[in-house]
Amino acid sequence: MKITMAFSSMALPKILSTTHYRFFSVSTVVAALQKLTRVRVVDNSSLGNTPYHRSPRVIHVYTKNGVGKVGDTVLLAIKGQKKKALIVGHKMPGPRMSPRFDSNNVVLIEENGNPIGTRIKAPIPTHLRKLEGDYSKLLAIAQRFV
Repeated sequence: MKITMAFSSMALPKILSTTHYRFFSVSTVVAALQKLTRVRVVDNSSLGNTPYHRSPRVIHVYTKNGVGKVGDTVLLAIKGQKKKALIVGHKMPGPRMSPRFDSNNVVLIEENGNPIGTRIKAPIPTHLRKLEGDYSKLLAIAQRFV
């Protein structure tokens, strides 16, 4: 931090001692989906749309390193239940020419991979089409692609 004002040598320690500095690092893991990350359900399923005092949270990420990206499956704690969900958008900047979203978006899915809702309200990334065999029904109910 650069101090631009001229201080006497006696006043400087007093100013620095009363000011609280917070040093933190922002790495890519912090912005991605990991355990206890709050998410937004973007389909029209009844479980995801009715208001509840707690927002849905990720309780497990089904990857080796525990960090979820677009196309990964996570386990959510939503309204006292455990449901699987597919990540369709996250805040973390990904590879080039991939969209970055304002919120962490998920779509609730059943155990076999079929979506619970019948519509997806938010746009989903086009590179999810590469996973066509796994989530073809989810791509069919999507209205907008980015």
